[in-house]
Amino acid sequence: MIIKPKTRGFICTTAHPDGCKEHVRSQIEYVQGEGNLEKSGKNVLVIGASTGYGLASRIVPAFGGNCPTIGVFFEKPGTENRTGSAGWYNSVAFEEFAAQKGLYAKSFNGDAFSHELKKEVIDTIKNDWGHVDMIVYSLASPRRTDPDTGEVYKSVLKPIGAPYSQKNLNTDTGEVTSVSIEAAEGDDILNTEKVMGGEDWEMWINDLNEAGLLADGFTTVAYSYIGPELTFPIYTNGTIGKAKEHVEKTAAAINGKFGEGSAYVSVNKALVTQASSAIPVVPLYISLLYKVMKENGTHEGCIEQIYRLFSDHLYHTGSPKLDEKGRIRIDDLEMAGEVQSAVMDAWQKVDTDNLTEISDFEGYRSEFLKLFGFGLNGVDYTQETNPVREMPSAT
Repeated sequence: MIIKPKTRGFICTTAHPDGCKEHVRSQIEYVQGEGNLEKSGKNVLVIGASTGYGLASRIVPAFGGNCPTIGVFFEKPGTENRTGSAGWYNSVAFEEFAAQKGLYAKSFNGDAFSHELKKEVIDTIKNDWGHVDMIVYSLASPRRTDPDTGEVYKSVLKPIGAPYSQKNLNTDTGEVTSVSIEAAEGDDILNTEKVMGGEDWEMWINDLNEAGLLADGFTTVAYSYIGPELTFPIYTNGTIGKAKEHVEKTAAAINGKFGEGSAYVSVNKALVTQASSAIPVVPLYISLLYKVMKENGTHEGCIEQIYRLFSDHLYHTGSPKLDEKGRIRIDDLEMAGEVQSAVMDAWQKVDTDNLTEISDFEGYRSEFLKLFGFGLNGVDYTQETNPVREMPSAT
């Protein structure tokens, strides 16, 4: 079939397999161009490995450090008359490139929250590796089924204490409007913590430990975001922020059990991802941020961010550089005073009429489409392509 992008708000309902492959290829080429990382050959498990930061977290150790990897995700394969998800095609491409380089790569497609999938992954690590050196937790899901009780929790994007109103960007029309979000109520905070907090991360670590698979000196990292005060009500001080606080408490609990330096939280930069596109206010902020950082020459995408995380922190000869709360900060370039000052100045001025002048909305749109395999060089989007792509290792 001929595959074209079909977008609706923060969702693209189609994905191009050849475009996704080129997107993965470009990230691999970036990593290979940066040179080899130290601590090569370590066994790396990435939970939430198919898009954005999680995909980059699989590419960097594999193609920068010759590391065997296992990826866990929940994605949709294509059929004869319907495309699969971008994450499926990304992972197919990753495995193809890994095989070409002779790298071990296995993928598990299913519910990472379930006991059953954890057991499958653990059995594979036991049989194929014997131990795991690094566990990256980059899972982003709107809901979670508790594996013990069967209760389903749904996360929400809400402020706490009072409603929140702010400028917003309609990414379909390019209009700068406003959005009002009602405050959290009832069990909203608990539900969001259950889905996006650290409970499942800790379960993975405990299950790997009980199976005797955690290497001496193992490292695990989970991802977070803080951002500017502008977005605090909807993020840092909102329901998601409470979930991220829970992630930090989980890191402390893992360190308490296995020793300091076992678990880290990495605070990453605001980027166009499938997850960030769903958060009100954030797409407009990212469009302004991209403009400033590109002009400053400090802009980074997912792959640049994660390469820097590994090279400067996780695979560095010394200890990771931490902030006062013990977090790794690879959002440092975003949060630089001169960058934030310029972004906030533009925020006060931005409206529908000047959006393309004072922001990088076109860059935002381009990056969004690339997430789904569209707009990549070297792909002829006028040609028919097969939406069915097999991934032999996926279970």
